[in-house]
Amino acid sequence: MTVQPASAGEGQAAAGLPRVLVLATGGTIAGKADPRSAIGYDAGSATGQQLVEAVPGVDRLAHLQVEQISNIPSQDMNHKVWFRLVERINTAFARHEADAVVITHGTDTMEETAFFLDTVLHHEQPVILTGSMRPGSAISADGPANLYEAVKVAASPQARGRGVLVVLNDTIHAAHWVSKADSTALQTFVSRNAGPVGIVDPAAVRFYGPARVRLALPLPAGEQLPAVDVIYAHADMDGRQIDESVRAGVKGLVIAGMGDGNVSAPAMQALDRAVKAGLVIVRSSHVGDGFVNRNVEVDDDAHHFVASYDLNPQKARLLLQILLAGGVQDVAAVQQAFAFGY
Repeated sequence: MTVQPASAGEGQAAAGLPRVLVLATGGTIAGKADPRSAIGYDAGSATGQQLVEAVPGVDRLAHLQVEQISNIPSQDMNHKVWFRLVERINTAFARHEADAVVITHGTDTMEETAFFLDTVLHHEQPVILTGSMRPGSAISADGPANLYEAVKVAASPQARGRGVLVVLNDTIHAAHWVSKADSTALQTFVSRNAGPVGIVDPAAVRFYGPARVRLALPLPAGEQLPAVDVIYAHADMDGRQIDESVRAGVKGLVIAGMGDGNVSAPAMQALDRAVKAGLVIVRSSHVGDGFVNRNVEVDDDAHHFVASYDLNPQKARLLLQILLAGGVQDVAAVQQAFAFGY
């Protein structure tokens, strides 16, 4: 679908507008109210075309083409949709069909989709993810404003070369740092350890500094990612979950550790068994902020572990999957990728 200008005068003014491809995947932004509770709703009920048509003035920012990639709640997001997105984005830019891409997406897994795309897409053209915390049928729905501002950022020359960005609630985040931090608040996204990279409102797009250097890895072949489990550490932890993951045949484990990536002594013994079984082990943290550095409380060199540095467990899992899919299994090489930029 192409959104046409509202009048001939606007059409003449819009002749030089950038072309933005909107790829819809579902989520709360495409949700509609459900009577099961006062705030109940069903995600993925509206189409991308309906979303765009509900945003006044967005056609004056760019020439829009809308395509539906999926229409699912983001808790059901999966690697098949990710590969479809990569294929469509690569094709659109290779064939000069679009100058930028906006992806509408649910917030639950938005940071994971953004991080995956940021790692395997190697374009200068902007790719922007946006969504909402309230469905379109809610009072003061935030989706229309977020979609408007996402298109505004996508159309901005300043957004080029900055990798994949997340735009919600007047704020621009880089995929590497962005994380959902509140289950219901409109200002749910934060950029851990770094802060947002810019702001946007109906008047302007402003970035705070130059683009960061990004890790660029090849897209895994065969549209598959190896199995990697995330295991949440806690008090009185034993090694059962770790041993079960090894028996299940996973290729790697990410520990959502306590503090700076710690686990109990029994769990540490199980991790050593997992290393002997050939798994790659990454220590992350469930704290939220801060870095997991090498050889602090844990002797990573002796145990042959990888430290996640600033990546949270869900992003550490994705990076390990991409590396393993590309044949990178040497612990030193995996650690080098996690330490990129630091």
